[in-house]
Amino acid sequence: MTPSSVLDEQALARLRELDPGGNNHLLERVVGAFLKALEQQEVVLRQGLSASADLSAVRHVAHTLKSAAASLGALALSQCCAEIETAARAGDTQRLPALTTGVLAEIDAARQAMQRLLSPTQ
Repeated sequence: MTPSSVLDEQALARLRELDPGGNNHLLERVVGAFLKALEQQEVVLRQGLSASADLSAVRHVAHTLKSAAASLGALALSQCCAEIETAARAGDTQRLPALTTGVLAEIDAARQAMQRLLSPTQ
């Protein structure tokens, strides 16, 4: 999978426009911060696999990740987070494990695409 198949080029272009010459390394810093925060967010989202999930925490992290993922062009991840947020808000513990499995797969795809974006020679 290429970064462009996972990450929306228009969203990345908007970020690049904020640092036209790349002198401030804005894209790299934003992606790096996202990847670092993702580690903690993923731990909370994994609670959705459990019947004893803290729905409030899962909903909050899904909401936060939804926005951050969209701003970086990880639109499929953002959509999965929106579905988890809705299910957690509704207390829908029946759908949450399947939604969580889907979001974890999207997290992996987005993480790999962003890492390739930062190190395109890998």
